[in-house]
Amino acid sequence: MASGKEIRSKIKSVENTRKITKAMEMVAASKMRKAQERMRAARPYGEKIRRVAGNLSHALSEYKHPFLEKRDPVKAIGVVLITADKGLCGGLNSNILRLVVSKMKELDAQGKKYQVTCIGNRGFGFMQRAGGKIVSHAINVGDTPHLEKLIGPVKVQLDAYMKGEIDALYIGYTRFINTMKQEPVFEQLLPLSGDAVGSSKTKWDYVYEPDAKAVIDDLLIRYLEALVYQAVAENMASEQSARMVAMKSASDNAKTVIGDLKLVYNKARQAAITKELSEIVSGAAAV
Repeated sequence: MASGKEIRSKIKSVENTRKITKAMEMVAASKMRKAQERMRAARPYGEKIRRVAGNLSHALSEYKHPFLEKRDPVKAIGVVLITADKGLCGGLNSNILRLVVSKMKELDAQGKKYQVTCIGNRGFGFMQRAGGKIVSHAINVGDTPHLEKLIGPVKVQLDAYMKGEIDALYIGYTRFINTMKQEPVFEQLLPLSGDAVGSSKTKWDYVYEPDAKAVIDDLLIRYLEALVYQAVAENMASEQSARMVAMKSASDNAKTVIGDLKLVYNKARQAAITKELSEIVSGAAAV
C-alpha cells in the first residue's frame, strides 16, 4: 500500500487538475452561448440563399453558370474540411476526421483523385500526417469566424473547379444539434443541384437586372461563402458544447478519484494508528 505522503501528493495533484477542468468548463459555457447566438443569427440568411440557389438550378434562364452544370464522369474531387483549432472537446474532431477519411477511401477505391482545403489546426495537422494533398488551409481562426479569412482558402477550390481541375466540391464539418449532440456531416457544395441545396418542389424563375450573368455570378459566390461561413459557425458552436461537456465529465471524474484516494488515505492512516497502538500495548504487556 502506498504511504500517506504519496497518497496526499496524488490527492493534491488531482485537485489541481479538477480546478483547471472546472475553469475550462466555465469558459466553454460562456463561449458556447455566444457561438450559438452567432450560428442561429446566420441560419435565416443561409436558408434563404440556399432556396434561391436551388431555384436557380432549375431555372430556364439564358445564362447557365458553370457551378450549375453537372460533370460526368467525375474524376477529381475537392474537399473543404472544417475542424477545431484545439483539442479537449471529446470526440468532435475524431468523428469528423473518421467520416472524411472513410469518404476518401471510397474515392481511392473508385480511382478518383482528391484535394483538401483544411480550416482548423486539427484537420490540417491530421492531413499532413496522413499525406493528403492540401491545396490551401486556414488555421487559428479564433472564437469568432471572419469571412475574409475563410474566402481565400475556399477560393482555391472554386478556381480549381472553374479550371476543370476538380469536378465536384464537398464540405465536411460538425453540425450543431443541441448541447449534448453534434453530428458530423459530409455535404456536396458543387455542382449546385436542387437535391444538393434542398430546393422546394415549386420552382421559380427570376427577372435579372442588369443581366443574368452579372446577377448569377455574384449570387452563387455569395451563396458558397454563406454556406462555408455557416458551416464554420456550426462547427464552433459544436466545439464549445463538446468541450463544456468533456470538461464537466473530467471534473466529475476527478471528484470521484479524489473521494477514492481519500478513502484509501484514511484506511492507510487507520492501519498505521492501529499498528502503533498494538506496538504500545505489546510493549506495556512485556514490561
